[in-house]
Amino acid sequence: MKTNSALLVLALLTSIMLPGFAADEKDKLNGAKCLLAAKNPAKADKFVEYRGAKIYFCCDNCPKAYEKDKAKFATKANHQLALTGQAKQEKCPLSGQAVDKGQTVDIANVKVSFCCGDCKGQVEKAEGDAKLELAFADKAFDKGFKVEKKK
Repeated sequence: MKTNSALLVLALLTSIMLPGFAADEKDKLNGAKCLLAAKNPAKADKFVEYRGAKIYFCCDNCPKAYEKDKAKFATKANHQLALTGQAKQEKCPLSGQAVDKGQTVDIANVKVSFCCGDCKGQVEKAEGDAKLELAFADKAFDKGFKVEKKK
């Protein structure tokens, strides 16, 4: 009888705790979409290492396609690092200067700050993927962002 009760308690605890673990994994993705299949949500267990962090995909096929042409997806990968909190902004991605928190633009759900109204204005005038390129292309990303070291 004690064994059945212990198993019941264990089953109950597992059913309560596991959804929380799954939610934590999903929360860390912060709504990120797959780099290749942008309509699909990224999954925490479908990733590759990138810049000392992780970029996420929706399935096992997407990382294989990514590996064939990494440069093509660099801007989106850098954006995903910022979106998931693995990269933090330190400077203006256009000038490399200190940022003015009053000069901020939301770029695909990432708040990006700039050093001045001119840099901010340049990004605000851009359309679609051009905004991503201005803030998250490799050269801009290297100027403005730093990947958080894994703990």
